[in-house]
Order: sequence, then structure tokens, then C-alpha cells
Amino acid sequence: MTLAKLTRALALCLLAGFTPSALAQLRTIPTNAQRGEIRHVQGMLVEINGQRVLLAPGAQIRDPSNRGIVPSAVPPGAPIRFLLDAQGNPYRIWLLSPEEAAQPDPSH
Repeated sequence: MTLAKLTRALALCLLAGFTPSALAQLRTIPTNAQRGEIRHVQGMLVEINGQRVLLAPGAQIRDPSNRGIVPSAVPPGAPIRFLLDAQGNPYRIWLLSPEEAAQPDPSH
């Protein structure tokens, strides 16, 4: 392997290693997403703002690093922003970082 190919391969490996952390910081939460607090009850049943609701089929929950998590991994009382489907079930949920939770609600 030539020095040029080795250098190119090393640069590619370094770029690939930094991509996930860079992408995690580029998350956009829709401005029409409602604010609330969430608590896992059991299975696909959660409590949002004190009201028990079933998650929509295929619902996605994202942690502050934008990684997908299962409902049972949700910390009780975590601040969230969420979207509802046509049936009124949450289908997109973003757990907020302390910085995101401190920002004013864009819908108000």
C-alpha cells in the first residue's frame, strides 16, 4: 500500500469516527411540537402531562443525543416535545436536554 493510499484511508477513518457526534448535534424539533413531561407506565403506555396515552404504532422516542430509545428507558418526569398522529397518539417524542428545556416554547 502506498503512502498516499494509507493517508487517504486514515483520513476516511477519522472522518467516519466524527460523523455520528456531529449528526447528533444537528437535530431539529418541529416548532409545532407540544411541550410536556413523560413517564413510562408499561409496554407502549406512557403518561404525558399526567394523562395516560398509548404510543402510536412505530412511535419514535429520541434522547438528547438524538438516539432512538425504547419507552422503558425514558427517565420519569423527563421534559419532552412531542407530535401527535391523526388518532391523537404520540408518534414522535424528543427528550430535551437541559439547554433545550430552558428555551422558551416557540409556539407561544
